[in-house]
Amino acid sequence: MQDANPLNLTHIDHVVIRARDIELMVAFYRDVLGCRLERGPGELGLAQLRAGLSLIDLVDVETELGRAAGDPPDGRAPNMDHVCFQVEPWDVAAITAHLDKHGVEYGPVESRYGAAGQGPSIYLRDPEGNTLELKGRT
Repeated sequence: MQDANPLNLTHIDHVVIRARDIELMVAFYRDVLGCRLERGPGELGLAQLRAGLSLIDLVDVETELGRAAGDPPDGRAPNMDHVCFQVEPWDVAAITAHLDKHGVEYGPVESRYGAAGQGPSIYLRDPEGNTLELKGRT
C-alpha cells in the first residue's frame, strides 16, 4: 500500500526563463501570448507576467539575479525543453492568424496528451529560442 502523499499539486505556479533581451521577451509574452505584466522588470531585472493562474518570470541575465544561474543561454542550449499553456477557447484559425500577424513561426497542429487530456496543440518559439506549446481541449 502506498503512503498518502501530503502534496497536492494543482497547477504550475510559475516558470522562470532567463532572458538576454528582457524588453523583447516582455513584449513577446505580453503582445503575442496576451500575458499581463504584473511587476518589473525594475532594478532586479525580473519581470513577472500573469498567464491565467500562473506566472512567467523573465530574468535579465545581465543582472545579479540573472548571473546567479550561470552563463546566458546561447540558443544551442535552451533554458528548458518547453512550457505548455492551455488555451481556451481553442480557435485554431484565430490563433494561427494572430501568430502570423506577429511574424511568429509555428509547427503543425497535432493532437497531444497533457494535463487536461488529449487535445490539439501547436509548438512555437519565443524570441530567445525557448519552445512553447499552446494546447486546447478536445
